[in-house]
Amino acid sequence: MSVILIEGGKKLSGALTVQGAKNSVLPMLAATVLCPGVCCMKGCPELSDVETAGQIIRRLGGEVHREGPDLVVDTRNISACEIPRELMCRMRSSVMFLGAILARCGEAVCSQPGGCDLGPRPIDLHLHALRALGAQIKEENGRLHCRCGKLRGAEIFLQIPSVGATENAMLAACQAEGTTVISNAAREPEIVELQDFLRAMGASVRGAGSATVVIEGRKKLHGCTHLVRPDRIVAATYLCAAAATGGCVCLRRAEYRHMASVLCVLQGSGCDVRSDGCGICLKSSGRLRAVPPVRTSPYPGFPTDAQAIMMAALLRSKGSTVFVETLFSDRYRHVPQLQKMGAQIRTRGQTAIVTGTENLHGTAVQATDLRGGAALIVGGLQAEGITRVEQIHHIERGYADIVGDLAGLGACIYTEK
Repeated sequence: MSVILIEGGKKLSGALTVQGAKNSVLPMLAATVLCPGVCCMKGCPELSDVETAGQIIRRLGGEVHREGPDLVVDTRNISACEIPRELMCRMRSSVMFLGAILARCGEAVCSQPGGCDLGPRPIDLHLHALRALGAQIKEENGRLHCRCGKLRGAEIFLQIPSVGATENAMLAACQAEGTTVISNAAREPEIVELQDFLRAMGASVRGAGSATVVIEGRKKLHGCTHLVRPDRIVAATYLCAAAATGGCVCLRRAEYRHMASVLCVLQGSGCDVRSDGCGICLKSSGRLRAVPPVRTSPYPGFPTDAQAIMMAALLRSKGSTVFVETLFSDRYRHVPQLQKMGAQIRTRGQTAIVTGTENLHGTAVQATDLRGGAALIVGGLQAEGITRVEQIHHIERGYADIVGDLAGLGACIYTEK
């Protein structure tokens, strides 16, 4: 098994272009199932989750191949409607195919999705949305069997603004008869990008980015070409790494308005953060100060995906910072691993208190999930000696080349196979 080795204490400086957004690409890949055509995603990151989504499309009868940095998907010959259990278990976003397959084939069969173990993440809202559109869903022996005669537009209210449920409802509604209105919809930038992609395919969707999304069902969609927007969580990771180690880093294509909550915390910790419209630049002395409580919440609040990464950035800060995780019940699994490095963190329920310490030491740690693994790398960049990060397959789900990117900024980091 490959591991990542880090020699800490190096300041980061330089510039890089942020990879395409994983959380945008996955629902867009599901959206390709809706049309019998060819779609090209320009700047699609090479991630294990993207590969899994590609395998799902192939099992349905489609074709997926790379042309340099771009991913080309041909769904003209899709005929199957079942996703194998082994593919569903690899990532949670596999459930996004449910609405698209149902709309295309009139039937969909799958199991409960997998992904990072962050506590219970039921898909009840996904099923609620599909049932509202006319789907009949039965669960037998852990398998979901979905059928519909015709999907029909409906009023869908989501009890919480779930990103996945919003996306699944949008996909299914694109080919439902009539108008669908999704209320209390998620407002994340990835929802807006899915809307843009669906419009490029010929769908009628409006309102993404607000609490109400309206879809006018259309029978025929077509292929399209789309440039994937930058990944805001990857950008946050590199900015947190630069903040913690010192230096000056500029991220091309990173979008300031999509990262305002993260950048506000970094500014409060003592960093100079600026945007010229083409990207984001951050300067840091390397010794941060504690910030007011960081509370995760749906967009535009502080993203849960950046919680562990920001926590790692503040491990050597002056003072104590309180983190409150409101979205997932088990998102502090990275804490014991950071504590191995000398981090001073106390947890109780959904609250964690990080008290800065001057010295962290390198040691062997294990990535327990995608963002927790990235946090271990940010911690290792600050630690004295060598940090060995194991179980890096979690990290590879969301970072195309975190080792190469950080090495290009001056970090002493490499992969050992």
